[in-house]
Amino acid sequence: MSLSQQIAQFIASGIINGTIYALLGLGLVAIHSVTRVVNVAQGEFAAFGALLAVSLMAAGLPLPVSLVAAVAAAALLGGGIHRAAIRPVRNATPLVLLIITIAVHLALKGVLLLLWGTDPYTLRPFTVGPPIRILSAVLTRQSLWVISVTAVALIVLYLFFTKTIRGKSLRACAVNPTAARLVGIRVEWMGTLAWTIAGGLGGLAGVLITPLTLATYDMGLILGLKGFVGAVVVGMASYPWTVVACILFGIVESLGTGLISSNYRDAIAFGALIVVLLWRAIATLRVGWIVSEEVAQE
Repeated sequence: MSLSQQIAQFIASGIINGTIYALLGLGLVAIHSVTRVVNVAQGEFAAFGALLAVSLMAAGLPLPVSLVAAVAAAALLGGGIHRAAIRPVRNATPLVLLIITIAVHLALKGVLLLLWGTDPYTLRPFTVGPPIRILSAVLTRQSLWVISVTAVALIVLYLFFTKTIRGKSLRACAVNPTAARLVGIRVEWMGTLAWTIAGGLGGLAGVLITPLTLATYDMGLILGLKGFVGAVVVGMASYPWTVVACILFGIVESLGTGLISSNYRDAIAFGALIVVLLWRAIATLRVGWIVSEEVAQE
């Protein structure tokens, strides 16, 4: 295989991974824009959805029913966490809320360990057949499912946020919660809806990626972190740009893994996160210095 073909294959793999990260990143943005909470447990929704789908398949349910039920259960889990752990302390500081989501992450990880153990699990591909060549890249049929289902999910989200009352209410809560409350929007319920959407997106990411890799009880942290990188790059605010950032991050990660070493796969995620956070911190400090100088001059 020539170098150009290898690069094309790495880019294709990066796009597949990036679409999975985008689902998780969109969930993070949905939660943060409405409730101002950085959900460390976002990846656990993916792990829960994947493992539950495996168990439902093992119990004899058809694949489509297992997948839909797993995604729905992950969505309900997200809404339940908001009602039980976040809403009672919604007026707490962002640091306290962050610590709560860390506790939720650890608790969910422990529950997954108790229920499914340390063994890895997998799902059969949604469609059986040989890989398909697209230009210079070879893609499995499950990879095409990942791209197609993610594209449909993005279209549904776009229509929800732009064409429905609840979607517009969510956007209003993200822009100005006080004004939204004044016009009769129940901000607390919108927060629960945002967490429910995030749970569903996480569960969808889990069931899509499991046929390509293995599902384990501790898979959530790394997946959530990579979605977080894409969301942070665009300031945890824009849904379309979060998708773009996550896909670009997936491509960079895949190229680094293929051209440098697979040992640096997760290091790229952590390194990119550190760079982005430092860049944003420096930008914030620079704005503060400029404001201070203007005030001093006046």
